[in-house]
Amino acid sequence: MPAFATIADLESRFPNDLALVAADEQTGVRDDVRIGLGLDDATTEIRAILAARYSAADLAALDESSLAVVKVYCIDIAFYRIALAFSRSTENIKERYDQAIKRLEAIASGKGALTTTNTGAGSSPADTAGDVGQNEVIVEAPERVFTRERLGRI
Repeated sequence: MPAFATIADLESRFPNDLALVAADEQTGVRDDVRIGLGLDDATTEIRAILAARYSAADLAALDESSLAVVKVYCIDIAFYRIALAFSRSTENIKERYDQAIKRLEAIASGKGALTTTNTGAGSSPADTAGDVGQNEVIVEAPERVFTRERLGRI
């Protein structure tokens, strides 16, 4: 399960801040291993929040625009986690983290939406038995018992 953002994404969004926040305490060199762990933790947190509404298959099939949205939130969450790991968090970093979490929770509760490349329309329940997403409604019912033919015409 790949992370929603990469170290390169963090560098492009925070070119100067990343080196300051993620510098090793002993050497002063940026610690890419701890940055990668922060990105993994952020991705796990995002998946846990969105699991209230989206299946793992839905999250794996997010389209380009939805991935871009999730990437922004992942960057803010990861940057906060990295800053905590290095004991260099600021109020600004914490505020961006809180906003990202709030927006993800809103999406998970239905106040926003992510789109996927999965399609569920136009197929019967038997065809999609394994591909039913969390937000799809499948109705299966027995054959009608009382029909005009069975009751006869009155």
